Amino acid sequence: MPGFALFLAFLALPLANVVDESFRLFEPGRIGSAKDAPYTLLNYREILQPSYLKYFVETFKFGVLSSLIVLLVSFPIAYAIARQPSPLIRKLAVGFLIGMMFLSTLVRVNALQLTFGPTGYAPFLAGLLNVSPSGRFYTELVVTFGLLHYLIPISALTLLGNIQNLNPKLVEASQVLGASRLRSHLSITLPLCVPGLLSAFLICFTLCLSAFVIPMILGKGKVLFVSNLIYARFSEIANYPSGSAVAIVMLIVSLITIYGLTWVVSKRYGAPGWTL
Repeated sequence: MPGFALFLAFLALPLANVVDESFRLFEPGRIGSAKDAPYTLLNYREILQPSYLKYFVETFKFGVLSSLIVLLVSFPIAYAIARQPSPLIRKLAVGFLIGMMFLSTLVRVNALQLTFGPTGYAPFLAGLLNVSPSGRFYTELVVTFGLLHYLIPISALTLLGNIQNLNPKLVEASQVLGASRLRSHLSITLPLCVPGLLSAFLICFTLCLSAFVIPMILGKGKVLFVSNLIYARFSEIANYPSGSAVAIVMLIVSLITIYGLTWVVSKRYGAPGWTL
């Protein structure tokens, strides 16, 4: 009961206030809506406009692509750590990943800005890709680097426990029976790691959807996520009903995407025991 009461106090009640605010009519010149403001669907109708929808498309595009790239990079890292015979090296590697997680977001973002900015490798990298350092493609690339820098340690630690629970003798037996190393991993290791891969993907995807500092600083106004739109609605023009409506729609779409993906993967690869 105490835990349930804390849940209501710190999560359910504030969320209920956001839902109520999202249906209120906003009057320009006010801070938020009046207590007796009438209910309306205008705030939700506005989200259907192309100027709003582009924020959702941009956010989900970066979320999906960045999460997939993170899996491709972090899985070999986690596998190498899990199969490392030296306990000392394993501890140092895990400690390094944990330390990267606790690195301040502002320090991380500003370090990337210096590295890939005009005073860093921007001229070289932009020349290598034959793009403009101030163009949108290069800005999107730097934002992706910022997300990867933040998500790869989290994904590797998530996958580490799943890989450690795999019996390495299964792969060895497959190779003894004539399968190549690559085929053994594709047919045995990856299918058995699907629960961990799904968990890592959903964690990274969720963190991408809620990213705020990375697109705000590295995006330079060219790449903005839904979180930046919500911040602008609340802080810059004090339109709390509009910001609340955007937040609720983002929450619903995210939950549908996450649970839909979990259901599809569980039906294809897993058992009911590990579905979310």
